[in-house]
Amino acid sequence: MFTKILIANRGEIACRVAATARRLGIKTVAVYSEADAGAKHVAVCDEAILLGPAAAKDSYLRGDKIIAAALATGAQAIHPGYGFLSENAEFAEACAAAGLVFIGPPGSSMRAMGSKSAAKQLMEGAGVPLVPGYHGDAQDPELLQSEANRIGYPVLLKASAGGGGKGMRVVERSEDFQAALASCKREAISSFGDDKVLVEKYLTRPRHIEIQVFADTHGNCVYLHERDCSVQRRHQKVLEEAPAPGMPPERRAAMGEAAVAAARAVGYVGAGTVEFIANQDGSFYFMEMNTRLQVEHPVTEMITGTDLVEWQLRVAAGQPLPKQQHELTIHGHAIEARVYAENPEKGFLPSIGTLQHMDTPSHVAFEHGDVRIDSGVRAGDAISPFYDPMIAKLIVWGADRAQALARMAQALSEFHIVGLATNIAFLKRLVEGDAFAHADLDTGLIERNTATLFPPAGPAPLPALALAAVALVAAETPASHNPADPWTSTHGWRMNGTYRRRLAFGDEYAATTQAKVYAIDMAYHAHGWTLEADGKTHPVALVSQHDSRYAIRLDGQAIQGTVRRDGETLHVFTGGLHHVLEWNDPLAHAGEHETADGRLTAPMPGKVVAVIASSGQHVRKGEPLVIMEAMKMEHTIAAPSDGLVEEVLYQVGDQVADGAPLLAFKAAA
Repeated sequence: MFTKILIANRGEIACRVAATARRLGIKTVAVYSEADAGAKHVAVCDEAILLGPAAAKDSYLRGDKIIAAALATGAQAIHPGYGFLSENAEFAEACAAAGLVFIGPPGSSMRAMGSKSAAKQLMEGAGVPLVPGYHGDAQDPELLQSEANRIGYPVLLKASAGGGGKGMRVVERSEDFQAALASCKREAISSFGDDKVLVEKYLTRPRHIEIQVFADTHGNCVYLHERDCSVQRRHQKVLEEAPAPGMPPERRAAMGEAAVAAARAVGYVGAGTVEFIANQDGSFYFMEMNTRLQVEHPVTEMITGTDLVEWQLRVAAGQPLPKQQHELTIHGHAIEARVYAENPEKGFLPSIGTLQHMDTPSHVAFEHGDVRIDSGVRAGDAISPFYDPMIAKLIVWGADRAQALARMAQALSEFHIVGLATNIAFLKRLVEGDAFAHADLDTGLIERNTATLFPPAGPAPLPALALAAVALVAAETPASHNPADPWTSTHGWRMNGTYRRRLAFGDEYAATTQAKVYAIDMAYHAHGWTLEADGKTHPVALVSQHDSRYAIRLDGQAIQGTVRRDGETLHVFTGGLHHVLEWNDPLAHAGEHETADGRLTAPMPGKVVAVIASSGQHVRKGEPLVIMEAMKMEHTIAAPSDGLVEEVLYQVGDQVADGAPLLAFKAAA
């Protein structure tokens, strides 16, 4: 076995490999870009080597620098993870030439499977079933269209060298073929440097089922059963599970044996995945082989009780496979959800920012646990624009699929992230939706269920508003408060009446209504408060508070939730949902109101950090004029109405007193 390996990757897979290596007593070397200097994978490894700037082409794709780092640190082998150089035959061969073990298949296997068309010709010779289609080298547009006409529409155009959903087009009619072909070729040449395409029959409700295979240098090759990866968006996986729902044992064996035949046909060694597309009637066809470990490998580990990274290390060190085929039985059911920094409501656009808070589900265990999290980030880390926006993989295990579904829904409700947009709420709707819950699976599941997966925004529920109000009031009590001291009390006691205050919260839904805010009138009492909202009164009391977790009683009902505050934004997690509320703090916005003499004033003592408006400038209502910094927070002074900035009275860097006029303003007539 190795004594030291270099991990030529980043993020959760680098952390995953480091954890297994540590358990086996193997030291690890991390490589990183300038953007990843403080990354988790750097911290968990024994050594770390800087590769270069943030761009992958200048760092993680520099095979020469990675090999040099391995040699300089005395590493005996390189684990490529997945992505980057993991399926690069030239890199694998360069490792061997430098006397390093590449923990993966030989370059010849990668080349054989690297071209989709060549791989399908090879699989056809090995007796592996193929989707009807054209996989030849001739690329004349008229020939390709004639082949599509022969196959019958709809057809799927696929970049031969492609992956990740790029260079793929569905063509419904012959008259649309040439335009789709030109678009597909443009994307293929841009993404892969190769515009060769293949044409296949497009199955209308297919399932995406893949088989995990493993081979060693002693002639052994096994399959570790299947994963169903049908839930996808734009040909990219969202949820994966193992075993595939409704898979009969005889079909499982047939697909497993076909996958082993595919691996043997290319002299495969190590971990690989043979991907099939399956009809609803049970027929299946070879799609491609990924010559690396897959992102979704944990679900296979959970149902087979194996550590596939350990298998990789042992096989690369020349050892035989730890188990034979008859020993690889299925135990229970596992589901994986990919938690991304992205906004599903805005076309799944990636979200960039800092993970200000990341609360993960309880009962997490790496091995043999009910809930597992593989992540390459921590609270305080940034999700940058340079790499994949994955935050974590959430994996759950259950004795059966129903238990796994329940555990996944619960785990997602306990996964709280503040600082950027995520797909967690979308994943929870997906898992709890009828289609996935009843295993009505195909690759168009998300598109078929758009109405339920993307419901229209609704008003914030009263429990969320009550939690936000209680959290604000609780935060007003200083930590040093003496209960016997009435002067530091914030309980709102009055001798001859009841103290009342109004709290105003907003969100995206409220902004579309006439009121613009949720107005909460809060009355203080000896043992709690009453909230008045929409003309109804609701008694509320704080039962307990631990950090940002609150238990309250509202209208006699127990409510629990977490409230994370970011300036005037309150992130309320309750009932499995995440509500983002904006508190309209009158102190912070005091300077937005025009004073009697037409001057906008500072809401508190502070420093001017930006002057946006200039003297003589016409501005519109709400337009930012001056930004102040006070109490380590920025406060924007905005135009109270359309009007004219007559004079700016301070410059950037000036200290101003509470109530000081910042500029002279004249409202429009």
